Amino acid sequence: MNNRFSLSMRIFHWAMAALLISLLSAGLLMVQSLEPWQITILGLHKSFGVLAAILVIIRLLNRFRNMVPDLPSDLSALQKAIARLSHVLLYGFMLAMPISGYLMQYAAGRPVEVFSLFRLPASLSVDIQTYSIFRELHGWLALFLMALICLHAVAALHHHFVRKDNVLKSML
Repeated sequence: MNNRFSLSMRIFHWAMAALLISLLSAGLLMVQSLEPWQITILGLHKSFGVLAAILVIIRLLNRFRNMVPDLPSDLSALQKAIARLSHVLLYGFMLAMPISGYLMQYAAGRPVEVFSLFRLPASLSVDIQTYSIFRELHGWLALFLMALICLHAVAALHHHFVRKDNVLKSML
């Protein structure tokens, strides 16, 4: 029985957690402020968003390559299905967020400069309706991702403090 995630999976998990929480926090700050620092945060948000997209793809490849610890045998089939679904949704949102962000910038005719290393292209013509759709989608995806992250954290804490099983310990 496999009872612990591999070191690479644990590193990806916690690095992505820190990156996503930072990106979501920056996103919330940007939409609520018109301060001069907003331009700097926006540039960093875009660069780290591209990095998050690359890392989630590498993380998925790593997940398929490594064994995942078994869920506790006393969990019901429904609870196991919900756990699997929540992980699929987390990965889906981690992919959808940067894609929707890039498509928003693309439609706005704004290339995405990534850490001054390379640039993702923009549309030659601005399409404000498409931009608006992807901006709205990006915001809703962020809200759902925040809710999923909270649910994920609460479930891990429930396993640790209430059920007293090894689910959280397997990722530490």
